[in-house]
Amino acid sequence: MNPFAHTTLVVELQAGDTERFAVLAHLSYDAADPFVVTAVFSHRGRVLARWQLDREMLGEGLRRPVGVGDVRLRPTGGGLFDELRMEFLGDAHPDGGRHHAVVFAWAAAVSAFLRRTWQLVPPGREEVRVDDFLAQLSVGP
Repeated sequence: MNPFAHTTLVVELQAGDTERFAVLAHLSYDAADPFVVTAVFSHRGRVLARWQLDREMLGEGLRRPVGVGDVRLRPTGGGLFDELRMEFLGDAHPDGGRHHAVVFAWAAAVSAFLRRTWQLVPPGREEVRVDDFLAQLSVGP
């Protein structure tokens, strides 16, 4: 079985006070790093942002508000057009504020992607390879 899952979704980005506009979200999962879903957001071939999301948090965000730090997720909408609202807080501005973006994804598409990851590594069956991690730390630059 292929230990990877990938999908590309059309999502809507709202940055600051702008209206929503369509961007691509490339979601990827590697069973070798079973807790992480990588999200790369792009527009017209240019990468706008790359975030590593906790897979369990992503699944919980489809059902209820989660997150208190730089990433906050919650379900929005109703019926067929349920969305996952993903709020990202980035680096600080010189004026003390922070970069802020909100991405809206079709909840059914995110859920379908997560089901594929759960087939690769079922929830609760993730393994932490401590020896591999420690070996990486001991390798110098």
